[in-house]
Amino acid sequence: MKNQESENYYDGLPVGRLGIIPMANCSPLGKKVNDYLVSWRKERAHQNESILHDYMRDSFIIPSSVPRFGSGEAKGLLHESVRGDDIYLLTDVTNYSLTYKLFGRETPMSPDDHYQDLKRIIAAIGGKARRINVIMPFLYESRQHKRSGRESLDCALALKELVDMGVDNIITFDAHDPRVQNAIPLHGFETVQPAYQFIKNILRNAPDMQIDSKHLMVISPDEGGTKRAIYMANNLGVDMGMFYKRRDYSTIVGGRNPIVAHEFLGADVKDKDMIIIDDMISSGDSMIEVATLLKQHGARNIYLCSTFGLFTNGLLKFDQAYEQGLFTKLLTTNLVYQTPELLEKPWYVSCDLSKYTALIIDTLNHDSSISGLLDPAERIQRVLGKFKNHEKI
Repeated sequence: MKNQESENYYDGLPVGRLGIIPMANCSPLGKKVNDYLVSWRKERAHQNESILHDYMRDSFIIPSSVPRFGSGEAKGLLHESVRGDDIYLLTDVTNYSLTYKLFGRETPMSPDDHYQDLKRIIAAIGGKARRINVIMPFLYESRQHKRSGRESLDCALALKELVDMGVDNIITFDAHDPRVQNAIPLHGFETVQPAYQFIKNILRNAPDMQIDSKHLMVISPDEGGTKRAIYMANNLGVDMGMFYKRRDYSTIVGGRNPIVAHEFLGADVKDKDMIIIDDMISSGDSMIEVATLLKQHGARNIYLCSTFGLFTNGLLKFDQAYEQGLFTKLLTTNLVYQTPELLEKPWYVSCDLSKYTALIIDTLNHDSSISGLLDPAERIQRVLGKFKNHEKI
């Protein structure tokens, strides 16, 4: 535990016995998180003989299931008592690889199905847990966060529904618009940024990168992500540029107004490395178009970073863009489902957030502040120092 940033955060008493419930859609991440927690607590138990009963366990995962009837309806089941526990539910609502039988037909699970299953497990807890925390990396319905006409406000409704069911804290990563937390102002809501993991993995794959304003720039592909890009640029000590989208508001295609063009605002990009950062890659059209425009302006290496790689239209366009030299590496996290095909791509780098998630859970279970974890500026500076001194990152 010496390498963990929050010193002595575990000196206080836990809120309750720790329990992790990874939904079936989040099983690989949940297993990694559990392995870290088991290892850390075994180490502490050897150092402290007065450790609490059940503080150290062989596994903190509480078995659960959501069996379905032939009609497609379902129920949530817990296979172990959670009375008095501090429960952490992990769910990936974008995992389309899971299916269920609906009138004999194999049906892929949608975000709506995953969200309903989450509520079923919360209902199965039945108010017996001491505290319920939901870790939902991709916030359900986060793209429908504001009203611009006669529209539903699905994200706000979902958040309110969860706290009405007894959820105390909701932890998400890189929320599309963090202001959606205004829907539940009296409950815990945290949005975590993976900037440190992106910077660390970029540096591992760019040994010749020069980190200064003459050789590097951070790019936001749209006006909505400028805060994210400014944070990374300020920590790297380089300039930031952005594109804004000119849309055709007279028509709607695929539920949104189509983009007419991307216009660039920023300094000259010629012969500079580019880091393009966004919250999600959906179809990938915007990312590839931005990379194309930067290449046309003489950019050198281009690194695409996105917290959530959904790739809703497949990977072919990224293969073609890579072959054309439009980008050097593409980085996304393991917070959402990654296909085996994606993991084998020569242009892809997976950023593992399991240790970070485990640290957040461990800290919260001890009722300690996670503010130091939410701002990774100090860790970013440490990894930059190692890179400049040619040390192993």
